[in-house]
Amino acid sequence: MQPVPASAIGSFHERPVSPRLREFFSALWLHEMPLAPVPPIIVAPDGTIDLQWIDGLLRVAGPDKEPTAEIVPAGATVIGFRFRPAAAAAWLQVSARELLGERPLLEEIWGPRAKRLANQIWKTQKGSDLVTAIEDALAENPPDARADVTMNAAYALVEAGSPPGVPLAPWLARALGMSERTLRRRFDESYGYGPKTLERILRYQRFMRLSRTASSSMAVLAAEAGYSDQAHLVRESKRLTGNTPTRHLRAETKQQ
Repeated sequence: MQPVPASAIGSFHERPVSPRLREFFSALWLHEMPLAPVPPIIVAPDGTIDLQWIDGLLRVAGPDKEPTAEIVPAGATVIGFRFRPAAAAAWLQVSARELLGERPLLEEIWGPRAKRLANQIWKTQKGSDLVTAIEDALAENPPDARADVTMNAAYALVEAGSPPGVPLAPWLARALGMSERTLRRRFDESYGYGPKTLERILRYQRFMRLSRTASSSMAVLAAEAGYSDQAHLVRESKRLTGNTPTRHLRAETKQQ
C-alpha cells in the first residue's frame, strides 16, 4: 500500500495533560487506527518529541528532521505525551541528538526503570482507564532534572523569527547571552539538531496550519508562512514530507 501522511489515517484527538505533568509535557493525544488494514504512515518532522504508549510498550518518537515511514497495526491506539520544547532531554536524561530519527523503547534508554514504570501502569489500569493510569504513573515518577527554560525560550524566538536580513544563529546567541558554539551544542542536546533546522521545520508547520484554514493561492500561503517564493516551499516540502505541498495536502484530504 502507498504510504500516506499520519494525519490522514484514523481518528486523532488531543487535550491538555494533567496539571501535574505540565512542566515537561504540553499535550496528550490519542491516534486511533481503523480496523481495516492500515497503509504505512509518513510522519513529517514537527519540531517535537513524544513519549508514546503502543500495545503495552513505552517508546520515544523523535526528534526528526526527515520524513519517517512507520507501520502501525490496524485497530491500535497510540497514546502520546508531547514534550514541551527542550524538556525531553531533561526528562529522559539523554541528549536529543542520540534520539535523532529513532524510535527507541523507553527500556532501551532507562533499562529496568522503564519496566517498573510499565508495570505500574498495568497495575493502576485495573482501577481506572488506561490514559489516567499512564498520567498517574508519569506524575508519580518525576525526573531529577528540571526542564531547560533557556532552550524553551530559544524555541519561542525561532518560532517568532529573527529580524529581516539578520542571520538566525548570531541573533539567537546574542538574545540568549551565549556564544554560537554553545548555542549549537545546547540545540543538539535539546532538539537533536541546530537552530536552522528547527526554523525550517516550524516554517513548514506554519504553512500547513495556514493551508488548512485559508483559501489563498499556494504562492500567497508560501509568502505568509515565510518562504522566499513558491519554489522554496516546494523544495522544503519535498525535504520534510517526501512530497510536494499540493500532493501532501491532497493525500490528507483524500483519506479524511
